[in-house]
Order: sequence, then structure tokens, then C-alpha cells
Amino acid sequence: ASYEILVIARPVRGRLTTFLSRLFPRIFVNRSLALEKIKCFGFDMDYTLAVYTSPDYEELTFELLLEHLVSIGYPPEILAYKYDPAFPTRGLIFDARYGNLLKVDSHGNLLACAHGFHFLKGSEIWNYYPNKFIQRDDTKRFHILNTLFNLTETYLLACLVDFFTSLSRYTNYETGYRQGNLFMSFRSMFQDVREAMDYVHLSGCLKEKMLQNLEKYVVKDPRIPLLLSRMKDAGKMFLATNSDYNYTDAIMTYLLDFGEGNTVSQPHRAWRTYFDLIVVDTRKPLFFVEGTVLRQVNTDTGKLRIGTYTGAHQHCAVYSGGSSDMICDLLGVKGKEILYIGDHIFGDILKSKKRQGWRTFLVVPEVAKELQVWTEKNGEAFLVFSRHLDSGSSECPDISTIKKQIQNVTHEMDMCYGKMGSLFHCGSRQTLFANQLMRYADLYAASFVNFLYYPFSYVFRAPAALMPHESTVEHIKTESTEMDFMHQLRQQVSRPRPESCALSPLLLLRLNRQLLSLLS
Repeated sequence: ASYEILVIARPVRGRLTTFLSRLFPRIFVNRSLALEKIKCFGFDMDYTLAVYTSPDYEELTFELLLEHLVSIGYPPEILAYKYDPAFPTRGLIFDARYGNLLKVDSHGNLLACAHGFHFLKGSEIWNYYPNKFIQRDDTKRFHILNTLFNLTETYLLACLVDFFTSLSRYTNYETGYRQGNLFMSFRSMFQDVREAMDYVHLSGCLKEKMLQNLEKYVVKDPRIPLLLSRMKDAGKMFLATNSDYNYTDAIMTYLLDFGEGNTVSQPHRAWRTYFDLIVVDTRKPLFFVEGTVLRQVNTDTGKLRIGTYTGAHQHCAVYSGGSSDMICDLLGVKGKEILYIGDHIFGDILKSKKRQGWRTFLVVPEVAKELQVWTEKNGEAFLVFSRHLDSGSSECPDISTIKKQIQNVTHEMDMCYGKMGSLFHCGSRQTLFANQLMRYADLYAASFVNFLYYPFSYVFRAPAALMPHESTVEHIKTESTEMDFMHQLRQQVSRPRPESCALSPLLLLRLNRQLLSLLS
């Protein structure tokens, strides 16, 4: 005999608000780290210390990108597109052969595929990718869009594919579009968008507009100077950013200038006094490999001094270029004594971890949204169990209806993250971004400001990672616990209850995890 139990759980918003408040300030641990062993804290600036207001920042960037593309010959009609923050997510891959945006796992298996704003399904995907698999090593064809800066680039690529596909004057081909004697491949389209991104950032037009209205585009958090002061008391501090000095000076002055120090009674502090070492124009990830020439910056003019700097470390001095080895030499610290905090999983985290052995903290703003969807969504969570089935069972239970319900709920839940779904999951499978985060970031959180809630003697402990055969022992031990859980679940569902009541948040999370384990 076999049977399935379908359980529907609906959370209560009020009860979960308190639950969420305990989750959002948390720092999450992939590998154990004792803060008292950290002698030096390093920071990136963009999207780490300086959090850009979304979607205002992306909207501004998107408008400048469109204007530049029109200036180099793209049809003026593309100016009608407006940035939609609900569509792009980080960690997607652009296929420069077919013009598709792909969501993949760490092995290259396809989780989602979109051509412009059209999401491909079933046979459409198989036509492009017969095995629903890609070779990520083909970096000339597959381009990873991993950073927060890539959000506008991702959306722009979708807009351009949508634009040229929908116009009758362009003939659609598998690898691009033709109008008369002119053929534009998806590869050349990608190169145009990438060059437009470089132009917008390097020409200064984006920074100029931002600096004219910092209140609109940069989040000013009064907790930042307080936390930096406490970190400075606990160890050495450095800032390493790809931005130039003049832009860095304007942003950091805005972030840390509150007219007073840590408290109202303390005098004003210049932003450079929060750091022992400041390095601009780092050109990461090159900074973590061979680096570039180290030069000193004249902070009065913002210009570089002539010649390579070879002297001793000068407190609060500003340097340009250099390398991560230079950081260790000037500050007198070794690899694992440094905790580097950044938002770029490749430029900040992966390279600093693999090349230098630095401890790493990844800033992932999307974590807050992910937690909110997981714990506060007003949809349903389904739990399905099959029992009394073994290898001798000849009959296969009909679960088509339940599978369809699970797929619908999973889709609805994914849409709460955005049109491309969660940054970390697609059903029960982890995305490439999630795998890289777990592999290279020792710690991660929605903001580095979460350090305010931990003493500097704190030990971040990672949960024990068991192999499947090792975990079977734990499974045997916890069978009775799971039976108790099922009994508790049935009681909560079957017991008459007021309209305002619901399953406990902890039980709801367990339900959600059971749901994801079923969706492969």
C-alpha cells in the first residue's frame, strides 16, 4: 500500500516579523573563523562601504548606456526601454552564440533560459542545448554576469534581443539579425554592451551625475563610522578600491562626515583616519596576482606623484596601484590574519582566497530578500510523503497532480524573488553563484554592518559538513525525532484553529526545506 499526505501551511505575518528581525542582522558561516585571530580588516568600497540606492542607481546607469549605444549607431527606438528591477538577477550567463541568458548550476546544467524576455521551455531549450548542459570553460562564448554592476548590463542585453526580435525589418537568425547587407551577431551585440559599460564607468559621465546628487544615489548609514572605529580599535584597517582618488574621496567624505566622531561629544574625523592604508586604482583582480606599479597620491590635487613608491608605510597616506603582497608588507600582516570584505565574488573574494589565503567576507544584499521570501511569503508550502514503498513494489503511485501543485508553488515562490528567480536556488538545485559563495566566502551577510552585533572575540562556527554515508548515522538517530515532527505537524494541521493562527515559523521553514528536496 502507498499513500501521500499533502499539507498546506500559511504563515502569519505578525509572528514572522519578530522571527525575521533575528535573522537579518546575522552573519552566515561557511568556514569557522575566530575574530580574535584577525589582525587586519580590509574593505572594498563600491557596494560594500558605499551601498548604491536601488533601483535609482541602475536606472541612471541604464539611461546612460542607452544614450551611448544610440550615439554609436543603434536605433533611437531603444530609448523607449525603461529599467525593470524585477527582471535581472546576478549570476546569469550570456550565451554570445545564441543570445540567451542562462541560469546554471555549478556543473553547467541549465536551470532557466531566456531569449530576450521570452523564457524558453521544454523543446525550445533542447533545440539550443540538446543535453541542457553547457561548457562553462568556453569563456569566449559564455560570459558570467556576477556583480551588482552587471544588473544593468544583464537587463540591457535582454532589451536588445527583445527589440531586434520583435521588429519586422530585421530577419532573425540563430546567431543574430540581418537587415539588408548588414548582419549583427549576438557576439558583437555583447561586445557593444560591454564597451558601453566601460565607457559609462571610465569616462566619468556616471560618476559626475552621481556626485551631483549623492543623497539620491548613495545610502548614508550612521552605523558605518561607529563600526569602523570599533574595527580600528580591534586591528589594522585598509581600503582597496578600483575607483580613482577624487571619486573615492567624495564618496567616503559623504559616508563618514556626520559632523562628529563616534559620539556627539567627539570632534569631527577626516575619513582617512579610519584606515591605516588606502589604495585606489587597484585594478582588481589583477591586484591579487602580479599587481601594478605602486605610486603615491597627492591628496591635495588628486594627482599621482612621479615614480614608483619604495618607502616605508606612512599612516593615512593614499597609494595608487600596487598589489596584495604590498598590503601584507606595508602593514606587517600575513594572509590568514586578514579578513577582506567585498561584494565581488571573483574580483574580491575568489582571487584573495586562492592567491593570498586571506579570510573572506562576501556582502550579498540579496540575502535580506531571500530570507523575507522564505519566511514571510503568503503563499503555500507543500509537504509530500510516500511510505510503504520499497524495491519490491510493482505499482507506481500516481503523483502527477501533486507534482503539478509543487511546480506551481515553486514557480510562484521563484517569482517573489524576481522574474529570473532566486539568486541561490532553482527548485532544490543550487545556482552557480550559490556554489561559488559557499566555496570561496568564509562569511557572508546582507551587509558588513552586521558586525556591529558581534563582539570581536566572537568565534563564527560553521556547521559540521558530513558526507552522505556519514550522515546516515545521524539519520538513524533522528528517525524518532522526525516521527515526532510528523505527529506535531498533523496535530497542528488537523486541530481547529482561529483564522489568525498558523504553523510556527520554525515548522514552516522545515516544510519549505522538505518541499525543495522534492524538486529536482
